[in-house]
Amino acid sequence: MAERKFTQQEQVRRQKLEELKALGIDPFGQRYDVEDYTKDLREAYGSCTKEELEEKKVMVKMAGRIMRRRRKGKVAFMDINDRYGKIQLYVRKDTVGEDVYEIVKRGDIGDIIGVEGELMLTDTGELTVRVEKYTHLTKALRPLPEKFHGLTDTEERYRRRYLDLIMNEEARKVAFTRPKIVRSIQRYLDAKNYVEVETPMMNSILGGAAAKPFITHFNALDTDFYLRIATELNLKRLIVGGMDAVYEIGRMFRNEGMDKTHNPEFTTIEVYKAFSDLEGMMDLTEGIVSQAAMDVNGTYEIDYKGHHFSLAPGFKRISMVDAIKEKTGIDFSQDLSFEEAKKLAEEHEIEVEPHFAYGHIVNAFFEKYVEETIVEPTFVYGHPIEISPLAKKNLEDPRWTQRFELFICGNEYANAFTELNDPIDQYERFENQLKERELGNDEANEMDTDYVEALEYGMPPTGGMGMGIDRLTMLLTGQETIREVILFPAMKPNGDK
Repeated sequence: MAERKFTQQEQVRRQKLEELKALGIDPFGQRYDVEDYTKDLREAYGSCTKEELEEKKVMVKMAGRIMRRRRKGKVAFMDINDRYGKIQLYVRKDTVGEDVYEIVKRGDIGDIIGVEGELMLTDTGELTVRVEKYTHLTKALRPLPEKFHGLTDTEERYRRRYLDLIMNEEARKVAFTRPKIVRSIQRYLDAKNYVEVETPMMNSILGGAAAKPFITHFNALDTDFYLRIATELNLKRLIVGGMDAVYEIGRMFRNEGMDKTHNPEFTTIEVYKAFSDLEGMMDLTEGIVSQAAMDVNGTYEIDYKGHHFSLAPGFKRISMVDAIKEKTGIDFSQDLSFEEAKKLAEEHEIEVEPHFAYGHIVNAFFEKYVEETIVEPTFVYGHPIEISPLAKKNLEDPRWTQRFELFICGNEYANAFTELNDPIDQYERFENQLKERELGNDEANEMDTDYVEALEYGMPPTGGMGMGIDRLTMLLTGQETIREVILFPAMKPNGDK
């Protein structure tokens, strides 16, 4: 094995590590019971005057990473970061003692320390800890990225997220906001008596969505399994079983491309409610998004991708054919033949693939001429039956289904149905999906006879909805790429390692 080579700075830090050992200090520390955090201190004492703080004599015990330090003689100033932010430290040799000050002198930016002392305000009005006890906790053997530029290589930020979180306040904010969004959704649904459940991540049959799967091999059964592309079919089995109202927040895996809004491993929530329908799911989806916005941002108002709009309940609702008509003047609700629709597609530079039927053409028109133009929260409903194998037909026109998608700023955030609970119809839809696979649609569902059998025992009229947690987090934190809201996004292999 080749001998490791260290930079000059790394050599200096390793020398300081040895000096700490000589002083009887464990360079990588022991347990330290933190009692105070910057956020709480600023909220409680940030508005105090210097005299008021002196009178209160607030004692604190904190820990954090050194982000700035300057030492002159017998006095040292430092900034440390904890999980919430920065606070200044004031360390005097005659306060902490000569032996401890020798440890302070061997500190580096990046080291992790614990301090106890009195909260004070400097003459410039900065909240500061006058340190009385100083504890070295962890020696950083590598220097942090340069202070003012940090990690300027975006790819490196994602590869070394730990450094991004150390150096980038915005990255920390997103990381702590995402779980708040998840908790908001859970509280909202729990209050409505939904039950959170878990279903398998590996399935022997591909279904629940139109997507390319990851395939893995189960050695014990000597059988290939799919990593799940959706939780839908298993959750609806639970509705058949009488659980009535269920949801699952979990990882999905789709063997597809990566871009600003797609990662092959992502997180969704799927919700199913017996005796509900499309309208019920619209109300529920609206409530989830609005409540999450209020819980994490304190307002319904939002600025995103250069647009200002509201996430308050009362989202716009429009049918897919009406939305297409508004943009193109073409009315697909008319009784057009496939050949007429195909001719319109060719005239509008839309490629008609071998497996396309009438509904596929309608959907292609929507994707090309409408989707990216939607800014304010909008429920688009009435999708063609050909692209909705698990949704109930429209009773008045069986070409369309009781399905909606929620679009905001040109992106899809949720997909919902009045669920198909007719086992005969469902079997026929699965058969049609098999025909599409034969014609080259590798995202078509497979035949799931067990699910059809479950429906034959009787599933009540049901509403169901799926929503992307990653995209919702992007929206509520103002991020325009999914990699900013996934702590460890999928990356190309690093050729340098």
